[in-house]
Parts: sequence; C-alpha cells; structure tokens
Amino acid sequence: MATNKIPTQNFIPVEKIKEGIMILKNQSLRGVIVVSSLNFGLKSAEEQTAIIYQFQNFLNSLDFQIQILVESRRINMTGYIEKLKNMEKGQKNELLKMQTAEYIKFIEEIIGGGSIMTKSFYITVPYFPLTELTSFIPEGEGVNKEQLTEQKFQAAKYQLYQRMEYIALGLRRCGLKSAPLNTAEIIELLWSNYHPQEAEYGYYPELPPELTT
Repeated sequence: MATNKIPTQNFIPVEKIKEGIMILKNQSLRGVIVVSSLNFGLKSAEEQTAIIYQFQNFLNSLDFQIQILVESRRINMTGYIEKLKNMEKGQKNELLKMQTAEYIKFIEEIIGGGSIMTKSFYITVPYFPLTELTSFIPEGEGVNKEQLTEQKFQAAKYQLYQRMEYIALGLRRCGLKSAPLNTAEIIELLWSNYHPQEAEYGYYPELPPELTT
C-alpha cells in the first residue's frame, strides 16, 4: 500500500531563511552562532575557575534568552580507509607500503572499539520584531498576523546582529571563538538534524548558488 511521505519542512517552524537569518512562522527571527570548544580538563584549577566565572558573568549579563545546542555526530571513516587502501596499493616503496598497512590496521582497531564521535556547539539567538515581549514565545502560540515587511526585517536584522556580536564578545572572554552561520550553513544544519544517516556519510542536498553565502 502506497504511503504519502510528509515533507520535512512541515515539522520545522521556519517560514524561510534569508540573509543568514531564520524567519519563523510567527514572524520572529533566529540567528545561529557556531562556537569553538576548549579542552577544559587540561586547564589548571585556577584557569578552570576563571573560565567558569567568566561564563557565569556572560550568562548573567544577558537580558534576552538564548538556546545552546550540542550536536553529537558519528564520523564515518569508510571513505578515509578506502583512500588509505588505494594509497597502499599504489605505494612502490615497500617500507612506506608496510607502514600504511599498519596505520590502516590501527585505524580499524580504533573503530572496532566503538564509534568515533564529534561534537559541535551552537547558540540560537532570538529576536521578536513584531512584539514587545522579550521572553520566548512557543512556536505556534501568539502568532502575530502582522507581516514582516522588508523595512522591518532590515531593522530587526540589525538588532539581532547586535545581540550576536554581544554574545561573541562574551564568549571571547571565556576563551571561545564563534562565528554566525550563513544561509547555506543553517540549511545544512537543519537538514542534518532530520537526516542524520545521510549527514554521517557526508551527503547534503545541492543548494542553488544564491544560498551559498
């Protein structure tokens, strides 16, 4: 029996993505910042205390809400191993060929011990241009019927960027680097969350040129 597949877009409260900003169906905006990581365990006790203190001050200084997303993704090593095996076959130096084979065996043993995971960190920053509320409004509730005109969007984008720059400054004081995602990167982030297996193999949908910046 044939089944009708529901598009992924139906589950996402995003109306469109424009100039690196998500416009939600309730006409509010979201910016996304990717944040670097640091090896907290290798820091001295004094450095750890300083980082915690700075991060606490950063959070307490915010007069708007943010969402912190930690994304764990399994790294698929199949393609990398195949590339190494091709290098081994084409290697004419017997010593290098043997070293390559040993390296391949080493990688396969690591993978055999469990999945290799990578973590990415993001901060979602909200802005509500059509309401005076500064607290989070659940999606689908309190939808403002007023349209977000181009003039209002540009003004709201400026205010949202001000918030994102403030967050970047606060993170820099904690020893963290950050950068806002552009339109294509936001699309890939959303797509990978709903298609984790395809993203694991490095497959992403082809985007039109106008969405690559």
